[in-house]
This record gives sequence, structure tokens and C-alpha cells, in this order.
Amino acid sequence: MTLLDTQFNETQMSENFTFAIDDSPEFVLSAMRCNDGNGTLSYLFFSEEFVDMARAKAICARCTTKAECLAGALARSEPWGVWGGELIEEGRIRLTKRPRGRPVTKSNAVLTITEVPLPEHWVA
Repeated sequence: MTLLDTQFNETQMSENFTFAIDDSPEFVLSAMRCNDGNGTLSYLFFSEEFVDMARAKAICARCTTKAECLAGALARSEPWGVWGGELIEEGRIRLTKRPRGRPVTKSNAVLTITEVPLPEHWVA
């Protein structure tokens, strides 16, 4: 039997699964700068590329809910990604992510990334 063979029963689904979302009034999903409703910016927050992670951190830097986002990610022990402006790996905050391959023998210049330009209708 596969998942396609089973009938979807909404009442059983709601009894078996609960989704916990922080109910505090200051934590509003629509207020998050990364939430456009379609997940089009998700690739930035879960990328392996340094530039994408820096852009995700730049978006979080101006977000009003970044403290709640970071606290939630740490409470859930998120496996990886940028949460609340911090790089999370294995449920812990990491300062940097080690790139794939051999270690770098000399320091690279510091790269400053600005926020990804957002369309006017997304900006509140």
C-alpha cells in the first residue's frame, strides 16, 4: 500500500498532527521580511553559497521579528540555514561556515553584501 492508495481524512489529520506557532502578538508571520507568501526567497536562507547566506543575513538585519525567529529556531534545533540573522548548523549558532574542499591558506577580503532589492508592493 502506498500513500496514493490511502484516502485523505481531514478529521484524522487534525487529531494526529498539531502545528505549534508562537501565539504571542508581536510574532506575526506576515511581518517577517523573508515571508513573501510564496517561498521565493527560501533559496537564500538555505544555500551553501557564501553570497546567498550574506544576503539572507542582510534581509534579517532589518527585520522586526528576528529575535523571535532566532529563538524559535534554537528551540526547534533547526538543522541548518539562516534564522534570525544567524547561521544555524545542527541546532547551534555558527559564526562562519566552512566551505567545501581544502582549507583556505590565506585570508580573503571581507565581502559586504547589501539586501536583495524587494519590489515596492512587498515593502510595508
